[in-house]
Amino acid sequence: MSAMGELSFFLGLQVNQKEDGFFIHQSKYVKDILSRFKMEDCTSYDTPIPVNHRLNSDPEGKDVDCRLYRAMIGSLMYLTASRPDIMFAVCICSRFQAKPKESHLIAVKRIFRYLKGKQRLGLWYPHGSNFDFNAYTDSDFGGCCLDRKSTTGGCQFLGNRLVSWQCKKQTTVSISTYEAEYIAAASCCSQILWIQQQLRDYGLNFTETPMVIDNNATMSITNNPVKHSKTKHIEIRYHFIRDCAEKRLIELVKVHTEDNFADLFTKAFDRTRFEFLIKMIGMINPE
Repeated sequence: MSAMGELSFFLGLQVNQKEDGFFIHQSKYVKDILSRFKMEDCTSYDTPIPVNHRLNSDPEGKDVDCRLYRAMIGSLMYLTASRPDIMFAVCICSRFQAKPKESHLIAVKRIFRYLKGKQRLGLWYPHGSNFDFNAYTDSDFGGCCLDRKSTTGGCQFLGNRLVSWQCKKQTTVSISTYEAEYIAAASCCSQILWIQQQLRDYGLNFTETPMVIDNNATMSITNNPVKHSKTKHIEIRYHFIRDCAEKRLIELVKVHTEDNFADLFTKAFDRTRFEFLIKMIGMINPE
């Protein structure tokens, strides 16, 4: 091993160390992929995906080069390491890699147009803030136009520092909103347990981690085993969240939907709501 000085660049991640905190971004990588796909002179958009995108398989649409489409998706997936603001849009577009159509390519190019105007946006980790561990979980309901499956979204914070985030289509079709939210909560709980285990290696023992959710029914069936008869149709592997709640590894906390930051990973928003959410998760543009 050799000391190479202050960390400033690692695997495409740029790290700016300042007196009041750390700023992690991938502005050079953004510039490179805009140039690679010949979009450095494109006009910019305020959001990566329109509110009513209605993306589907588009069987009647015009075929496009699947290699180009997959290359663009792959480049954007790597960028999500520091850009949670595009996570939802990239996950939506990545569902059509088998047979991409012109409408899908237009949606991907919109993400690049958004990046054109937000090249320096990144994650800010301030010094001196508290070190409490908390998480947010959310889900849409039947949002996928292909198979009506819901999307799980979640994010975890140490203090006000975003350390982990998820956006993934669920593997089963939910028949109610509370079922979709319950599955999303179980996924978030798994991530919480993993982070708790990692923190124990550093001598930090977190229990009763607040998991913020905006669905009363999910809280009810998690905390009240009497409700079991209403959840028999849900796969057993999701029910471990009840055991975690009983052991006080997590604590479900109700919050209004407007204050649930995991919303960013499950839905498309207009400019005002979108900018509010990326600000609340700690993303800034230093320029």
